[in-house]
Amino acid sequence: MAEIKVPELAESITEGTIAQWLKQPGDAVEKGEYLLEVETDKVNVELTAEFSGVLKELHKESGDTVQVGETIGVIDESGETSSSQPQDVKQEGKAPEAVQQNEAEGKEEKKQRPIASPSARKLARERGIDLQHVQTVDPLGRVRKQDVESFSGKDVPNQQQQAATPKTAAPKPAVSAQEDVPGKPVERIKMSRRRQTIANRLVEVQQTAAMLTTFNEVDMSAVMEVRKRRKDKFYEQHDVRLGFMSFFTKAVVAALKQFPLLNAEIQGNEILMKKFYDIGIAVSAPEGLVVPVVRDADRLNFAGIEGEILNLAKKARDNKLSLSDLQGGTFTITNGGVFGSLLSTPILNGPQVGILGMHKIQLRPVAIDEERMENRPMMYIALSYDHRIVDGKEAVSFLATVKELLEDPESLLLEG
Repeated sequence: MAEIKVPELAESITEGTIAQWLKQPGDAVEKGEYLLEVETDKVNVELTAEFSGVLKELHKESGDTVQVGETIGVIDESGETSSSQPQDVKQEGKAPEAVQQNEAEGKEEKKQRPIASPSARKLARERGIDLQHVQTVDPLGRVRKQDVESFSGKDVPNQQQQAATPKTAAPKPAVSAQEDVPGKPVERIKMSRRRQTIANRLVEVQQTAAMLTTFNEVDMSAVMEVRKRRKDKFYEQHDVRLGFMSFFTKAVVAALKQFPLLNAEIQGNEILMKKFYDIGIAVSAPEGLVVPVVRDADRLNFAGIEGEILNLAKKARDNKLSLSDLQGGTFTITNGGVFGSLLSTPILNGPQVGILGMHKIQLRPVAIDEERMENRPMMYIALSYDHRIVDGKEAVSFLATVKELLEDPESLLLEG
């Protein structure tokens, strides 16, 4: 007998939640074959078998929390699958024709079991879709999340249509909730491990940091003019579009060099001054906000920054971010403007002590001098900071520097 143990998932990750077993007791297992999917605080991981044999028993079920090193199942290396047991034991009392039919159905079921990514399996479970009916363009036949998203069930044979059509989950009875809101329809949904982690970290930051926010506004006329003038040639040269994030990242890096405490971290009674600039870019992913990191942003040009952001955002949407993509940022930029936010107060991404919030570009009347007014594309920007080590003067000066650099974008080539 060989024990199935939870392996080391990643640095600082000590536990996870079983999202789904991909094999069941009695199934044949080959070494290297996927056994189960484990959801951690940051990413989902598919665990593979270290031995060949038959899955004998499960010690943990879907939804259970498991620790690194814990035994969660057993593989019988010399065992036989349930379908290969003697017919007189397994099929006692059945006619030979029925035995053969059952064995054929079992083999067919094993043959049709699809290979799918963790995000695809999760979405299929939520929508009640049988992965066997989902078509994929992957050359290896692996079902991806986008395949499930585009699945409509129209191509499934009529007799299978009902089973393959996405189901609308009926509200689960929740006695305590009905007691709280008598006579009102409710549904109780368990938070995913990732959502729990996000919630806990946000509360922890607000309870442990002396967070304060300062605001300013930026005239985006110059940046927009540069983008309009350079975007076509930029795309031809670098095969990536010139967006706003590269300008803001360059401005933030230049400002951090002038005000290094915003690129620091508190460890006990010491301040850890970071001499590198790994900038986190907040991205909205299907299971919540994640902050992948653009490494050594000070060494990248505009095209390098845009390319990294594009790559990280795609990985976030496809649920392919690794822990290394998410760890170790020194400062964060978040853009609520893409969702229409005009002004907000961003929450620190601990243990960082600074986060810059971008917002929607809005035409507003601006006083040019005592007599003239003009409509200008304006953006409110917000800096939340940890007042334990960053004073108001430094925070306000940092934000003013970001504003000045963005309103004179050519200076970013010199300062950034």
